[in-house]
Amino acid sequence: MTKKERATFVINTLNEYYPEIPIPLDHKDAYTLLIAVLLSAQCTDVRVNQITPLLFAKADNPYDMVKLSVEEIREIIRPCGLSPMKSKGIYGLSQLLIEEHNGEVPQSFEALERLPAVGHKTASVVMSQAFGVPAFPVDTHIHRLMYRWNLSDGKNVQQTEKDAKAIFPKELWNDLHLQIIWYGREYSPARGWDLEKDIITKTIGRKSVLNEYYEKTSR
Repeated sequence: MTKKERATFVINTLNEYYPEIPIPLDHKDAYTLLIAVLLSAQCTDVRVNQITPLLFAKADNPYDMVKLSVEEIREIIRPCGLSPMKSKGIYGLSQLLIEEHNGEVPQSFEALERLPAVGHKTASVVMSQAFGVPAFPVDTHIHRLMYRWNLSDGKNVQQTEKDAKAIFPKELWNDLHLQIIWYGREYSPARGWDLEKDIITKTIGRKSVLNEYYEKTSR
């Protein structure tokens, strides 16, 4: 298969598996999504979804968030890990939203990435899921699968994002990045991977990845 044919196979298979695409992080608006995505760094979405209701019960907007101290925020979000950095980020970005954006989450990559603790991936998720702007946020699942599927060389997430945007139609980016995440979690995980259940990798996978898998499992 050519790269284009592999990409088409990925799109068609994912549409069969995920005609309805669940949103991984619970949120009600751009601000609560921004906070949830920030909390999800090195933390599972399940855990984030357990913690955000506790935080949002006290503060679900920047004005209420800055009434809490960094320590109070940190105490609530501690189970998500990296709480010292994340609590400062949440407080700092809430302050900046009030000072520079009238308490609203800005609708541009540049403005989002200027906020404390907000990197390109977080900005991409917000632009995509809150504002419907085409973006392709690359997480560990997408990075792994793009390499397994021989659609990217896996050098770094920046290259993977560039390759994904080049090969997949722009109007599909917002759905596709979520579909790949769900597929990666359910059928093509990093650990405990069963190739027999992973129809996409089994069909179009990179030869070296398949050979390595078969070597490991035949031992």
